[in-house]
Amino acid sequence: MPDTIAASPAHTFHIPVMGTGFTIDTPLRVARYGISSSISIVDDILIEQIRKYHCEKENEPYVEIAKGDDSRALRITAYLNLVDRLVARQVDALQNSPFDNGSEITKYYEMLPDHAPVKKTYLQMLALPDGSEKKSTQDLLRSQAVPGSIDVNIMTKLDRDQYKKGEMLPPIYADAMSALRGFAESTLSASIVFSAGINKRLYRYMTEFKDFFPDNNGKIKKKIILKVSDHRSAEIQGRFLAKLGLWVSEFRIESGLNCGGHTFPSKGFLMGVVLEEFKRKKNELREKLTPMYAKALSAKQEFADTLPDNFKVTVQGGVGTAAEHDFLRNYYGVDSVGWGTPFLLVPEAVLMDAVNIKRLMEATGDDVFLSDASPLGVPFWNMRTSTSEDLRRRRIKEGNPGSSCPKGFVGFNTEFTKRPICLASRAYINKKLELLPKEDHSPEAYEIIKERILAKSCVCHELGGNATVPLGIDPDAAATVCCGPGIVDFSKIATLQEMVGHIYGRLSLITSKDRPHMFVKELSLYVDYLRKEIDNFPLGLSVNSASFLGGMRENLLKGIEYYQTLSGELVEDSREKFLAGLQEMKATLEPLILEKA
Repeated sequence: MPDTIAASPAHTFHIPVMGTGFTIDTPLRVARYGISSSISIVDDILIEQIRKYHCEKENEPYVEIAKGDDSRALRITAYLNLVDRLVARQVDALQNSPFDNGSEITKYYEMLPDHAPVKKTYLQMLALPDGSEKKSTQDLLRSQAVPGSIDVNIMTKLDRDQYKKGEMLPPIYADAMSALRGFAESTLSASIVFSAGINKRLYRYMTEFKDFFPDNNGKIKKKIILKVSDHRSAEIQGRFLAKLGLWVSEFRIESGLNCGGHTFPSKGFLMGVVLEEFKRKKNELREKLTPMYAKALSAKQEFADTLPDNFKVTVQGGVGTAAEHDFLRNYYGVDSVGWGTPFLLVPEAVLMDAVNIKRLMEATGDDVFLSDASPLGVPFWNMRTSTSEDLRRRRIKEGNPGSSCPKGFVGFNTEFTKRPICLASRAYINKKLELLPKEDHSPEAYEIIKERILAKSCVCHELGGNATVPLGIDPDAAATVCCGPGIVDFSKIATLQEMVGHIYGRLSLITSKDRPHMFVKELSLYVDYLRKEIDNFPLGLSVNSASFLGGMRENLLKGIEYYQTLSGELVEDSREKFLAGLQEMKATLEPLILEKA
């Protein structure tokens, strides 16, 4: 038996952040099994509630952090420290559990991918007779049962300034800045995931915390993950950070449309095309960023000048089968694949209330739709049958549309007020509806605009309902469900072991009969999006320019050509279906031409 096993991530998948509540305590559920996941640190009110819950559950001392100038950062730090302590305790218990059927350490190793070197050592150990060799191998395996990463996620655009007695507080108290400080001052050795684009003041603020820089051994305690939709965005943000002496440890590619929650449609850059560019240009990107990083780091004499060897490239959005998972890893060489939406049906891993999880299992393609619900003004995947949507429709029917806006994390609009308010708030919706008839709109445009105004939903408080309802913190709360469109391919509750088995091809949890390949599904979502934008353009209601839409069409056609050549890399029994799906999308796309005014 070997004396050591090469250290590497236990799993080839990760669980991305989902909403504010779904994955709020997921690390406490899965990290001890080597599975990495992300916590949203947008909602510090929810975070404080969850901290109290877990302190009471685990007999940890709890002292409330009342609202104050810096309460947001303090609450986040306190919660992350708690999660760090509890996971460490769980890992210690797991490492000391017996190698018996159903034990924690057995569960850890049984879930690992079969190709993992440490899994092979585990299987060899099982075949050994009782004795000193078996015991020493078990001791080695105990030391190699390491936890997954406890990462956090910040939407960079959610950086609302804070006020006290009518006066704006300094920028460090803004929402994203405070959240960053909360993570930076925690005990975690983990990564922060930045999504929704660049925020220069936020990125500059990172330079004030030593954990984002290498220590004397060249190790970085707090790493940076950038969620991007294309190579250009990765290079722009990577360069900006490198010049500050900050290294991007991972570029996390996410589909512009085939994902859950908020979407950020690109100019028709399909996932496969983007991955191909990253595959081709990875070394080139590293060679561009490294000298900038080295120069900036050398100016900061207190930090080690050891340069990182490389960065990871990961991907997420729409994956649903083991074959897709393996293809992304083997053909494009990605380091990890994100599995989000399917985990909404895994209560062991993700928080969901009983009513909404039942409706999620029954959801059809018509129930899961790309909505105008988000006050951020970007498309948002929503479930029509969620309790949050029930409440929104009831408020409209009762003549009292809009939310009371109890948290206000997305309050950015100053159309009617000096201090920013949320587009989903009752205050904004009532004023906007009052103004709408006075504006010059055609009857068709008027109805669409009115529908968009009323579609806005509370994605702060009600996204948190997914956590507060099942934990009994706020059992009567309505909950938003922002699953991706791929949820319709799954319709049964699964255990954590079953879902991990599905990811690695040991079993299949797919229940739909005619699921398209993830690349074809993303393409179809872009075609639908383009069609809708073209229909809205003559009404002046498209959110994109004519040149953008024209470019999107051309890029989608180029993407189809790329996929046609790529089809030879797919397994034979799926190739014909894949090509047929591409041809169908091409026939739909080609007539979609924006008529010049």
